[in-house]
Amino acid sequence: MDAASHPYRSVLYIPGSKERAIDKARSLPTDAIIFDLEDAVAPDAKAAARQTLAAALKEGGFGKRAKIVRINALTTAWGLEDVRVLGDAGADAILLPKVNTRSDVDNLGDLLPADMPIWTMMETPVSVFNARDIAAHGRVAGLVTGTNDLTKDLGSRSRADRLPLMTALQMIVMAARAARIVAIDGVYNRFRDGEGLRAECEQGRDLGFDGKTLIHPAQIEVANTAFAPTSSEIDLARRQIEAFEASEASGQGVAVVDGMIVENLHVVAAKRLLARAQAVSEMGAQ
Repeated sequence: MDAASHPYRSVLYIPGSKERAIDKARSLPTDAIIFDLEDAVAPDAKAAARQTLAAALKEGGFGKRAKIVRINALTTAWGLEDVRVLGDAGADAILLPKVNTRSDVDNLGDLLPADMPIWTMMETPVSVFNARDIAAHGRVAGLVTGTNDLTKDLGSRSRADRLPLMTALQMIVMAARAARIVAIDGVYNRFRDGEGLRAECEQGRDLGFDGKTLIHPAQIEVANTAFAPTSSEIDLARRQIEAFEASEASGQGVAVVDGMIVENLHVVAAKRLLARAQAVSEMGAQ
């Protein structure tokens, strides 16, 4: 599942230990679910969570929602068993935390079926510096930004404009775009603050992220709206394509729409936007 054929506007974290939450996720309008065995599960509950999640994935019923399992780091006491139990349990991807270099991806890839995509958490300064190399790894299909951990490691202050994180956010997006893989923004911690969430979603969208990780179902609608093409954007994209095709048919290389030049690069972007709109429409029909 890549961003061209499947939307990732909303990517909801669900604790792998909470059977009721997992069941509820089957009916939530989220584009993707990260079933979390790491931060959301206490050490003494990790073994049981593993089995709960494996049973849920086997049962299915998640529709078109992308199913991503965040395992514990392989350097912990739980990571290897997570891979053994869940590596082929029916997930669409395995999300590896605490990634710093592509060798971390190699270590996980050696333990997984060859066709299982790997997503990586980008949550340390080292991972950001190595983002291009990590994203270019043939097994990596998505980058997930860990903004809370990045803020902690940087020693920076939390600000509404996320200025201290801007370099890291842009490097992660650029790495993902260079590799043509999915890029997901970090969480917004104030889950009851809808306006703050909307502003941060719009910022992430404008930076180029495909969607946002969420910590509460109440955040889904805001993220879905922010990261979906608007009706005016869809209309403009169609008119740009039509105008450019007409100009080409008449032997010209550019067109004009709403007083703006339209070249081939604009048509490429317009077609990409329409494909994303179609993917969003199909997701809503599940």
